[in-house]
Amino acid sequence: MSEPTQGLSERHFRSIVSLIETDVGIQLPAAKRTMLEGRLRKRVRALELDGLDAYGRHVFDEGHLDEEYVHLVDCVTTNKTDFFREPAHFDLLRDELVPRLTAHGAGKARLKLWSAAASIGAEAYTLAMVLQDMVAAGRPLDYSILGTDVSTEVLKVGRTAIYGTEMLATVPPEMRRRYVMMARDPDRREGRIVPELRARVRFQHLNLMSDRYAVDRDIDIVFCRNVLIYFDKPTQRAVLEQLATHVRPGGYLIVGHSESMAGSGLTRLTQISSTVFRK
Repeated sequence: MSEPTQGLSERHFRSIVSLIETDVGIQLPAAKRTMLEGRLRKRVRALELDGLDAYGRHVFDEGHLDEEYVHLVDCVTTNKTDFFREPAHFDLLRDELVPRLTAHGAGKARLKLWSAAASIGAEAYTLAMVLQDMVAAGRPLDYSILGTDVSTEVLKVGRTAIYGTEMLATVPPEMRRRYVMMARDPDRREGRIVPELRARVRFQHLNLMSDRYAVDRDIDIVFCRNVLIYFDKPTQRAVLEQLATHVRPGGYLIVGHSESMAGSGLTRLTQISSTVFRK
C-alpha cells in the first residue's frame, strides 16, 4: 500500500480539535495540523485506509470513535521526556524535601510520590533512583511511586522499563551502573531498569481533565511538570487545584520551570519558590 498523502478535511480536523480540547485539555491550533496529520498516518496504515480523509470518515462518520479513541489520544499527546530532566528538582528532593518530610518520624519513614504526567516513565524512575540512593546511604525510608498518563501506549513502555542507550545517557554513570541492566548484546543498544526499582513504581491510566482522580489523598510529593503548558489558564488552575486535594498537609507539588506562573493564587497551596508549592 502506498504512503497516503491526502490530508484531513477541515471538518474532521475541527472534530479532532474539539474532542481533544474537551477530553484531554490539549489545544491544537492550526499550526499543529501538519504534525497531527503526520502522526495519524500510522493509524491510516494500521487500519489499511486510503488516506487521512478516509480515516476521518472512519472515526466520525462511520461509528468507530469508541474503538479508535485511545489511539487518537496517543497520536495527539506529546511525550517528550528525559531522565533527570530539570535536575535541580531532584537535588531539591534529596537535599530538602525528603529530609523535611521525614524529620520527625520514628523508625522507617514512608513516602508516597506521584509523577502526574509520567509519559514513558523516565521521571518516575529518576525519582526512584534518587530515593534508592538515599536508602543506600543509610536513610531509613520506605517509598512508593505512582506514574500516571493519559496515553496508554507510553504507560506500556513505563511498565516494561526498557530504554535506548541514548535516552539512558542522561542518567549519571554511577546510577546507571546500579540501576540499569544493559543488554548483553551490544547491538541492541538498550537497558532495563532493575527489578528493585520496578517494584517501587506502578503505572495507571489517568486523564488530568477528569472530574475525579483515582489516586490516594495522602501523597507526599507530586511532580506535574511540562504538561500544564498545553492547557489554557483556567484548565491549568483547575488541574492544580484538583492535584492539591491529593497532597497531604505539609506535602509538596512541583511544576516545570516554564509553568511557574500556573500556580499563582491557588487556594490550597503556598508557593515557596518559582516551581514548588506546599500544602
